[in-house]
Formats: sequence, structure tokens, C-alpha cells
Amino acid sequence: MPSTLLTPSRVTLAAAVQALVLPRLFKESLSTTSQLKLILGIFGANYAALFLHFLVIRPFLLSKLRHLPGPRYHLTALPRSMVGRQSPPGEIFIDVMKRYPSDELILCSIWHDYLLVARPRGLADVLVHRPYDFVKPPNIAGFLRHVLGDGLIVVEGDQHKFLRKNSLPAFSFRHIKDLYPMIWNKALLLTEALRADAQEAGTRGYSLASNNTASSSSPPPSWAHPGTVELNTWASRATLDIIGVAGLGREFNMMKRNEDPLMAVYEELLEPTKEKLAFFLATAMLGERAVKVLPWRMNQVFKRLTRALADLCGPMMQEKREAIVKKGDDHFDVLSLLVKSDNFSDKELTDQLLTYLAAGHETTSSAFSWTSYLLAKHQDIQAALRREVQDALPQGCAGTDPATTDIASILESLPLLNGVINETLRLYPTVPISMREAVRDTVIADHPVPKGARILLVPWAVNRSPQIWGEDATQFRPERWINVDGDGKPNMHGGAGSNYHFLTFLHGPRSCIGQGFARAELRCLLATVVASFDWTLGMDEDKVVPGGVITIKPANGMYVKLRPLE
Repeated sequence: MPSTLLTPSRVTLAAAVQALVLPRLFKESLSTTSQLKLILGIFGANYAALFLHFLVIRPFLLSKLRHLPGPRYHLTALPRSMVGRQSPPGEIFIDVMKRYPSDELILCSIWHDYLLVARPRGLADVLVHRPYDFVKPPNIAGFLRHVLGDGLIVVEGDQHKFLRKNSLPAFSFRHIKDLYPMIWNKALLLTEALRADAQEAGTRGYSLASNNTASSSSPPPSWAHPGTVELNTWASRATLDIIGVAGLGREFNMMKRNEDPLMAVYEELLEPTKEKLAFFLATAMLGERAVKVLPWRMNQVFKRLTRALADLCGPMMQEKREAIVKKGDDHFDVLSLLVKSDNFSDKELTDQLLTYLAAGHETTSSAFSWTSYLLAKHQDIQAALRREVQDALPQGCAGTDPATTDIASILESLPLLNGVINETLRLYPTVPISMREAVRDTVIADHPVPKGARILLVPWAVNRSPQIWGEDATQFRPERWINVDGDGKPNMHGGAGSNYHFLTFLHGPRSCIGQGFARAELRCLLATVVASFDWTLGMDEDKVVPGGVITIKPANGMYVKLRPLE
């Protein structure tokens, strides 16, 4: 029997048929007790054969990948990288790549065909040359669908091609340039909110909510230093405000509101707790249907949050459609473009809205938090960056009018600003591990790969690999991204020998469509904050832990001590 037919459910069905037929054949010669023993023996023999197949026959005799090198973990690669660890997700694969430094494909599991793609040739095949041979595994896609809808991140094949083509105009180089003034003004609002919160924290020892400003936190945990501000929450508010305008043409005003139901849902849904991580892993391994029948409170929590998210986004989409149809809305935001194309149903538009809201704010806010952390640790780089921004904007951030100043050209030309951003994105890729499943027999790096094989793409490991980036691969060195040939301009390669050595945004048709937009956000947010404050880390170093369910974010928040500059 082909291995693809040997599944626990099919073996159980076969055993049940045998248990119905065989006792009848020997009914006259067997007692009731003997018949029961026979039935138990039938099930035992079938399950023993199943385990023998998956533990010995399939991996060592039948698998097309059995000759590949690799550690052959008994616990599959995804949970092994996340469960029972003190290191970040993806760290285990750095060790694997060190053990097999010259191998393009590394087999990481004895149970399934989990293939780590470690070299550029294989990455090019998966991401660019044969991207539609590989899809997100159904269990993972099913989990993401509740949070992101059937948007660009989840859909596959022709549906993905169609959706990406219709979305590209909103992420064009020219359109992003036009968004800089709006992003700049939102960044200035962030500095105002941070200034007020820092003053409150300095007075009381921690930030408190006031009547006209949202608070970044209630009293911080005991290990946070006195007078600190929790930066990740503020960053999340700012980026949600930005994507509200750019993605929906809608003002959320998150930085001026004490509470907002949309923000509250995202904060709870994406909070990097161990239980949420366990829920994601259980769903990824067992499937949504199996997890739903478990008496687990996370089923109710997840259902409540995703329903609340859909209830909030549905009316937003309807308002946008009515604005375009009845009022001649001329916004050039993503949702407006999709509505005007008349190619999408209300359900499909709501799915796209879910994708852009979640992916468009959570990823950038996490990146900004990690940037702030690295600059808190490297005060010399923080000071140099501040001088660079102040020299480029002699009127100061608040005195620079984005309506009359080409903010985009100025910020995109600053070597250290762009170097800091790119180096942060290298060290802290938003999605540290991505998985694909082969939907047909295919080839990676000239090696045949069977249908059903799981493909591991690990930006965390590739971006930090000493074989690629040198012995200082894990060190924060923004100068990698500055040309050394004398012109001192920013570059986009970091000195790496291949585009595939930097995987934060992936590559090809499944690459992040919003990477240019995310960089624009980070330039504006970082420039305004570094010109307005200096800061140090406001928490113990051992509490800075990368975590998260979908994206990688500071699991304990990012507490900093801000000192406003005159």
C-alpha cells in the first residue's frame, strides 16, 4: 500500500472492517471472550504495522529523501523549534546548518519529510522558479485564515496571482512616496504621545491613562525599571493608525484614544503567551477539527476573538463600498482599489481587510520595537543616528513640513538610518520560520522532492548564518548596509553574496507585497523618535525574549526609559 494511504484514520477503518468480518468467520469455534481478544488483537496488529511503517519502512526504505543528510529528529521540526526551548524560534536551525555547512537540503525529521532549505539554489527553486509547487500546509493555513482571512498570505495558485495583481498598484514605488507625508505626521503624533507618557512615567514611576491620551501600560511588571514606557504597545497603535489610512482610507486615531475594541482584539489575539503558542502548534499538527473537540478554553477564546474581529471589519468594508458608490470616494487606499475593481465579493473584501490590518501593523510595530532595543544596547550608534537625522532635517522633525519637503528622498538617502533598519530586519525577521508543502512531485536544487514533503524556510537561521554573514553574523552592525567604495550610500545587500541570504521578506511572487511600505513606516517612525528622545533599556536583559504566535515580537513587551530632548 502506498505510504500516502497509510494514515491513522484509514488504518483504523481497515481494522474496524477486519474486526467485523473475522470474528464472524470463526464465530462457532470462538467464545465471546476469545472474539473480544481477537478484535483487540486485530486493532493492535494494524496499529503496530502503522508504527513499523512510519518508524522503519518509510523513512529508511521507501522515502525518496532517505539519502539526504540531516539530524533525523523524532519530534518534527516545527514544534521542536518552539517547545521546551530557551532560545528564539528558528535558533535550532542555525545549529543544524552549522552541522551540515555544505548541504543544500537537510532532512530534519524521521517521521515526515521535513526538509530544511539552506542554500540559495534551493531557496530560488522554492520561492521563484517553482513557487506554486509549494503551498502553506492546510492545517497552518486553516489557523491563519481565522486571523488574516483568505487574503494574500493564505490563498494559493490562481487566486493568489489574481489578488496580487489587483493589489500591486497600492504598493507601487510612486504611491508609497505619496504616503510619506501622512506617515510622517503619524510619526510626529507618536512622539507627542511618548513625550506625555514619559513625563507621566517620570512623575509616578510608571505610565497611567489620562483623559486625553492613551496609555502604553498600567503599572509595569516588577522587573521593569522605574519610570519606563512600554514601547511596543505605542508602536502598535501608531502602525495601526498608519495602515488605517493607507489600507482603508480611515482614521482610527489610536494614539488619542484610551480604549479601542479593534486594538484590544489584536492585543489579546497576538499576545505571545505559551498557551496561544501551544494552541497554534496543536492546530498545525493535529488540524483544526481535532483541536476543536478538545475541552480546551482556547477554543472559546480564539472563536470569540476571531468573531469579534470579523464583526468589526465587516462594517468597515460596507462603509467603504457605500462611500465609493454613493459619495464618489476618491481615496487611493488598498481597499478602495479592490472595491473599484469590482472583482471581489463582500466576503472577499472583508478577508483582504483582515489581512492588511493584521499584517500591515503588527509586523512593523514589532520591527520598530526590536530596532529600539538594539539602539538602547548600542548607545554610540543611537547617538550617531541622531546626528545624521538632525543634520538632514535642520528645522527639526516638528518644524519640517512634509507638504513642502521631500521627506521620502531625504530619509531614503540616509546611510545609517537605512543601515539600522536593514540590520534589525536581518537579525529579527518578522516571521522567523515559514513552512510549505509540496502539492506535486517536484525538484529542489536538482533533488527530486515527493508530493507531501514539508519544506522549511527559516529566515532566522539564514539571516544569522555564520557561513553566510561571517563570524559576526549575530552582531548588530548597520555598516554592513553602507557602501564602502567611497560614496557612503546605503545598499540593499548587506555584503551578502546572494539575494537569498536575506529572507525577511522572502522572494518571488510570494514575497511580502508591503515591504516598501514597511520600510517607509520604519524610516519615519525611527527618524522622529531618535531625533526627539534618547533612551536606555528599561528592563533586565534576560527579560527581552523573542516570542509570538504568528510574528516574532518581544514576549514581555519592550520597556525603555525615554529622555525627551529639547
